[in-house]
Amino acid sequence: MEELFKEIASRIALGVEAVAALIIVYGAAEAVTGLLRPRLDDSRGRRKRVWHRFGLWLILGLEFMLAADIVRTAISPTWDQIGQLASIAVIRTFLNFFLERDVEKYDEPARVSNE
Repeated sequence: MEELFKEIASRIALGVEAVAALIIVYGAAEAVTGLLRPRLDDSRGRRKRVWHRFGLWLILGLEFMLAADIVRTAISPTWDQIGQLASIAVIRTFLNFFLERDVEKYDEPARVSNE
């Protein structure tokens, strides 16, 4: 029975990882098209908006990746797996924290100008 749960958890984790990859690929494609599309507005403001949107997609992708790692180790993990999960969680949390902080920092002027 435990092996069945491990197999199900593994398939769920794989599905969540696939969703994370799709999210990041979509965000990257949106960023590339946003940079290549000719616009009448200033290029600096456009680059900031593209970077901001891409950052949001990356944050979402990182959250899904962390969720997949948690699901993968949820069923009777070994100490080695727990250590790997802890390392991955710390790295992804730091990446997410600093990326989110940068996104919020660059989002503030856009909010002020919209008011």
